[in-house]
Amino acid sequence: MTGQSANTQEESSTPAATVESAANPAASAPVPAQRPDPIEVDTDEGTSNDRDSAVDAEENSITSASLTSSITDYQYANGRRYHAYKRGAYLLPNDEQEQDRLDLLHHVFLLILNGRLFVSPVSSPQRVLDVGTGTGLWAMDAADEFPSAQVIGTDLSPIQPGWVPPNVQFYIDDVENEWMYDEDDAFDLVHTRVMGGSIGDWDKFVRQAYTHLKPDGWIELQEPQSWLTSDDDTKDRVTYTNQFQEKCVEAAAKFGKNINLAHTHKQRLLDAGFVDVREDVTKIPLGVWPKDPRLKEIGRFWREHMIAGVEVYTLGFIGQVLGWSEIECRVLAAKVAEELRDRKNHLYVNLHIICGRKPS
Repeated sequence: MTGQSANTQEESSTPAATVESAANPAASAPVPAQRPDPIEVDTDEGTSNDRDSAVDAEENSITSASLTSSITDYQYANGRRYHAYKRGAYLLPNDEQEQDRLDLLHHVFLLILNGRLFVSPVSSPQRVLDVGTGTGLWAMDAADEFPSAQVIGTDLSPIQPGWVPPNVQFYIDDVENEWMYDEDDAFDLVHTRVMGGSIGDWDKFVRQAYTHLKPDGWIELQEPQSWLTSDDDTKDRVTYTNQFQEKCVEAAAKFGKNINLAHTHKQRLLDAGFVDVREDVTKIPLGVWPKDPRLKEIGRFWREHMIAGVEVYTLGFIGQVLGWSEIECRVLAAKVAEELRDRKNHLYVNLHIICGRKPS
């Protein structure tokens, strides 16, 4: 899931293009109403396969005596460790390998947002909720940036560090349950990032966020579309990647937690009563094929995050839900990784950042 510091005022360095209205949900890859400009390809591509390693991520663990055995009694399968709390509600692992992927995701989001944690026009929040906090890096960065704020991070897995800023609290909680926060403890900002496949009832989630926000409080959803695409014909050449995407969408729908819904969030916020709703869409390249140095760096990290994610989504969604064997899953994951490392494939994903304000 879980996976992000600088001035959060409205700045010119927002994502590349804005979608005026959300597209209708569809089973196939959606097309935004207004697409960002194409990414220029670096024609000096060198070797076709690029195996640069990603940055080393911090190790994270939690050693709290207050955690009950039902939370820390992990499950193990396919050589990976999975959380025990609300067993079966979340299909991805929570071991150190997965924590490294989540930390890398935090790093690449900081690159995408030019060091900012969010784009909502919130200048001095006093209470902040980070839903699906993962390893807690976003929550800790928010606490450092806003030392007068109380920052709460929630997740199903106790993988947050024990040493944290004094104004951060982590709770093991299922966001799909009824929220138990007091009305006097309403939030200035509710933040989520890459939660597709983790929440079944997004309408309920948005309604609960609305209820627990202060008047003029903001919600921000940072969600990449699940479908990789391209501005040329390379998206049609990556047959294993396309199979992986189709099977993940099929499994997620069967599991009851859609992953192909970033384009639906804008209308969802409007329906819940939020105002000043905006949706920014930007292309995130996968790999080092862009000519622009900044996009090349972002693409390198996003590719490594994606390759690490292919295994966990294949084993989690395709294996557990569709019944594929571990060998079948790993063979597909290896084929997909090979396609993603090929610099001749100019793939990217559309990242949607949707924010809205609760009216006064």
